[in-house]
Amino acid sequence: MSMQTTTVDPVPSPPTETIIISTAAPPPEPRKPAVTTNNRGYFTRINKQNYASYAVFFLFIYGGMDLAASLGWSQPYSVLLFTEYSYCWFVGVIIGALAATLTMTFLPKLVYYVFGALMQLTGSIIFTAAPADYSACLAARYLAGLGIGLITVPFLIHNAEVASSNLRGVNGGMEQCGLALGICFQVIFTTEWTSLIDSNPNEIHGILGIIVSLFGLAMTALVIESPIFFLRRNMENRAKQSQEKLLSHNPGGVNAALKEARRYVAESDNRTLGEELVASVMPFLKMLLFRCFVAFSFSLPLTMSIISSTAVAEKGLSLWPIYLFGVLRGIGVMVAFLFLDTLGRKAVSLVGLLVMAGLMLGLAGLYANVTNLISFNLMTAACNIGLAFQVFAGLFVCSSSAYMGEAFPMRVKSFLVGVIVIIEQIVHIVLIACVSSVHSQDFFFQYFLAVGIIMLVGMVFFTVSMPETKKMTLRKAGQRFQKWKCVRHYNWFLEFM
Repeated sequence: MSMQTTTVDPVPSPPTETIIISTAAPPPEPRKPAVTTNNRGYFTRINKQNYASYAVFFLFIYGGMDLAASLGWSQPYSVLLFTEYSYCWFVGVIIGALAATLTMTFLPKLVYYVFGALMQLTGSIIFTAAPADYSACLAARYLAGLGIGLITVPFLIHNAEVASSNLRGVNGGMEQCGLALGICFQVIFTTEWTSLIDSNPNEIHGILGIIVSLFGLAMTALVIESPIFFLRRNMENRAKQSQEKLLSHNPGGVNAALKEARRYVAESDNRTLGEELVASVMPFLKMLLFRCFVAFSFSLPLTMSIISSTAVAEKGLSLWPIYLFGVLRGIGVMVAFLFLDTLGRKAVSLVGLLVMAGLMLGLAGLYANVTNLISFNLMTAACNIGLAFQVFAGLFVCSSSAYMGEAFPMRVKSFLVGVIVIIEQIVHIVLIACVSSVHSQDFFFQYFLAVGIIMLVGMVFFTVSMPETKKMTLRKAGQRFQKWKCVRHYNWFLEFM
């Protein structure tokens, strides 16, 4: 019996599957943008560089009301137009500006704002309490003028030092904006009161003065001192704190702004007083002529012209041109605001001055013959020209405020700005004296012809010499003012964009 052997092949084992377990941490998920909440609130994010201009805006409104009252828009004392009542406010401004000029190098600007507001508030209260007392109103006008003088010189300098380079024109223009609004108020309610019996517009003058003075006084609590004021006294920590407050809405720009302020102070400290005065000659001539034109833009002869021409043109039946006269200057100022820091201060002011010169010469032509004073058609034209003049006057005057703060070297700035503000008031007083002393029938023709020619020559001079300083640092703007010739060719459209 045989045995059969059967060989069984082994079953191959199934392939092994290797599973690799990673011990590494999973990749991080993309982070969602964090949402941060500013716990400091809205008021710490707004631009505090504008606080000074906000405060003085209300104070300049009352200044504009007093300016208009000095130049014929004061119905109760219209018969006393050429007496002390007309020029006392300008004398007060001169005294206030002189006091500020002599003391501003060692006193902070807040002192002047507060004292100026209190002076205006006191004058307003006197007007309200004794609107028919001539002596009391005279004292009130001296006080109000003193207050506006204390405010004007410090503000023109302070605004230039604290305002952003991109908004210095608009912030400085708050001076002329406030004055224009005050002129508008005074012209309108004085004209309205002429039709009412046994009424006295001094009372509403005082009430409005109290309101705007209180607003301005309250706003002064927000004013921040310029870092340059502290740097001039080697108070680095105070200067840095001041800059941080001004740029609380943009903390990243504090160091750069403080560095530029140090360079501005150092540039002035490296020059002697004599060198500063020599460097100021050309800026002084430019700004003296510029601010004198500001005085010519709203003067007693213009007031007399619009009142007399309206009486003939409307035959005494309507006063709408006079109401419009008060409003149009403010409209011109508002239009200028749109372009001061975009198109530029120079272009805006030159357009305004050119048209002002042409309109002045047009008025001179209409008043060339005395018989034209009773011509309906010619006086209607004179009325319309007077209205158009105020629009372009508003366009012109806004640039002056920014220019005044930019033009001069640091150490002599307060002195020269004060001198120009004082001369501006003297121009008004001289014009009032001329109107009261000159009894020639062709006075309007002589005045408008002379001023029109001077403005035309001034426009040519400014075209060649006045710099464009928009979006420049204060230091660079001052350097450009010191040049005798500032003519730049550029594409207007690209510059505006």
